[in-house]
Amino acid sequence: MPVFVWEGRNRKSQKRKGEMEAPNEAIVRTRLIKQKITPVKIKPKPKDILENVSFLQPKVTQEDVIIFARQFSTMIDAGLPIVQCLTILEEQQDNPSFKKIIKEIRMGVEGGETLAEVLKKFPQHFDALFVNMVAAGEAGGILDVILRRLSAYMEKMAKLKKKVKGAMTYPLVTIAIAIVVVGVILVFVIPVFESMFADFGSALPAPTQLVISLSEFVQAKIIHILIGLAVFIFLYKRFYRSKKGRGIMDSIFLRLPVAGILIRKVSVAKFTRTMGTMLASGVSILEALDIVARTSGNRVVEEAIYDVKNSISEGETMADPLAESGVFPSMVCSMIAVGESTGALDAMLEKIADFYDDEVDQSVENLTALIEPFMLVFLGVVIGGLVVAMYLPVFQMAAAIG
Repeated sequence: MPVFVWEGRNRKSQKRKGEMEAPNEAIVRTRLIKQKITPVKIKPKPKDILENVSFLQPKVTQEDVIIFARQFSTMIDAGLPIVQCLTILEEQQDNPSFKKIIKEIRMGVEGGETLAEVLKKFPQHFDALFVNMVAAGEAGGILDVILRRLSAYMEKMAKLKKKVKGAMTYPLVTIAIAIVVVGVILVFVIPVFESMFADFGSALPAPTQLVISLSEFVQAKIIHILIGLAVFIFLYKRFYRSKKGRGIMDSIFLRLPVAGILIRKVSVAKFTRTMGTMLASGVSILEALDIVARTSGNRVVEEAIYDVKNSISEGETMADPLAESGVFPSMVCSMIAVGESTGALDAMLEKIADFYDDEVDQSVENLTALIEPFMLVFLGVVIGGLVVAMYLPVFQMAAAIG
């Protein structure tokens, strides 16, 4: 169906413009008049020649999905039908990629499918948690409440992810810059000093000779080093993708001195937040555990959650297998046990999640405070050591002349 671009004025003579999908221009004009807008200009929307080139189109971000859920919830709460909500969301969407997705969702709902069934067709943007909660909301007649919870949940998870990403970015960027600087010094700067020292006619100090030998090795084997690095990265990724490899690496990550504590707290916060949100929305506990396990992001945590699922399916509690896993702190297991015994597990999980959000904040601050001096010392020793090693012969010559 063609899309038309229109401009018009409302009753207060204010300019309005937008896009509308319709069979022809006359229907667009009729619809605008019904909306109490006087059409001024209506014309077919020009086709974008890059429209079908997927990698050139803007990506759908998590922020787009959060805003979509929040606005959708507000409109449903106001009493608008689902199809009308989707039409409005489609018309006001600026991201052309997401606009296309909302259009397909609207057409699916108009065709008789449930909203959850249509959302399931877009797993990259609407995960299993989103789809199952929407299905529970449709079944219970509380879709607006579910969408509001989803938007709040995604905002908190995005905030948590941003904190961890921020903590990891600084050391990685610093190390990358250090490697580049050292590489430039070894390949381009050291050879200049080497040719200058060749005229000295005396033995060079051991540190200087070591740096020159390292420079010669890097220059001679630079291609082999790069190929070896690429092969190592490829093999590591392949190993991590395997079930056994991921289990080994995730177990190592959890045991790291400082970062391991942060990963553990993030896992606890994510697990409790997701479980609490799903249980409060009416999703069954076994289904919720299955979804949480698949989206945990850590193989050790995933196996622990599957153990919990098996325990509950056999009529046991959630707290005991969590305690046996060694991943979840005893305080968390005790609070979950209290929530199970009082019948307020969802509320207890939300409280634990709020507590661990604050714990993650503190861990990120501690990690940053620990990393900053370490990085400064690392850069000073590596780069400063290279510089001092290259100036030692100059100092020796100055002392001899003196």
